[in-house]
Amino acid sequence: MTTHAGSIGEVTPVETVKAKESLGSKLVEKLGGGLVRAFLVVVGVFWLVPTIGLLISSLRAPEDMSATGWWHVFSKPSQLTFDSYQKLLENGDITSSLWNTVLITVPATVLVVVIGSLAGYAFAWMEFPGRDWWFLGVVGLLVVPVQVALIPIAELFGKIGLFGTIFGVVLFHVGFGLPFAVFLLRNFFAEIPRELLEAARLDGAGELRLFARVVMPLGGPAIASLGIFQFLWVWNDMLVALVFTKSGSQPITVALQTQVRQFGNNIDVLAPGAFISMVIPLAVFFAFQRQFVTGVMAGAVK
Repeated sequence: MTTHAGSIGEVTPVETVKAKESLGSKLVEKLGGGLVRAFLVVVGVFWLVPTIGLLISSLRAPEDMSATGWWHVFSKPSQLTFDSYQKLLENGDITSSLWNTVLITVPATVLVVVIGSLAGYAFAWMEFPGRDWWFLGVVGLLVVPVQVALIPIAELFGKIGLFGTIFGVVLFHVGFGLPFAVFLLRNFFAEIPRELLEAARLDGAGELRLFARVVMPLGGPAIASLGIFQFLWVWNDMLVALVFTKSGSQPITVALQTQVRQFGNNIDVLAPGAFISMVIPLAVFFAFQRQFVTGVMAGAVK
């Protein structure tokens, strides 16, 4: 009796090839995933080395830092001390500048997010004369560099009494943060299904209620991404702060630069001050990283 191809219990050559391909593809996927994870771990470790070194340096005495590198603390953990942070808290210039940074960053971030959200919704879903032309004007402001506006706006602030004040710095950051905010949120809000908004309007929702109850929850990832961008930009800014602040309104970036210029050897104050200045935006980023990644991925898909 002859055996026909494809009879029960017989493995055909095609099935053998498919099994080999499936096994090979699975092996490649496993190796590829493992290699990618290992590479990302190595990159993450190298990225964190400066942060770890700064943290350890801020916990060492000045004489230990001048004698050996920060990695020697692993062989001599007794070098760790919080005396530098105590001196930092006793330094009025650093503590006041840290508070000034908060007073500048938080309002500048909140105002850009709120005004940018309202303007983005208006450009996306509200009809008014010249809407597209106004939006093109906003997009055109994205190409204006900050350096071009420093001197003219400084002169303007000097005439109206805002130069050297915290409010003046906040106003500058809000003005230069809004074009990107409006552009980003308008494009994100425009992807919301029109049927969803029409259904809310049929239920009697006005524009403000529609914005608060429908648009804002759906635009949460994009708004969170914008907030993180704006917070990091304002917190780490030095150029604008150098031009528009005075001794009583300087943020932490300018205060640390002043300390280096005036007292080049006060590393016991500079190290903890620099670490605090760096760790706060890192904490904000890691606290909202899920919303940030969601917003970036949503923007990429759309």
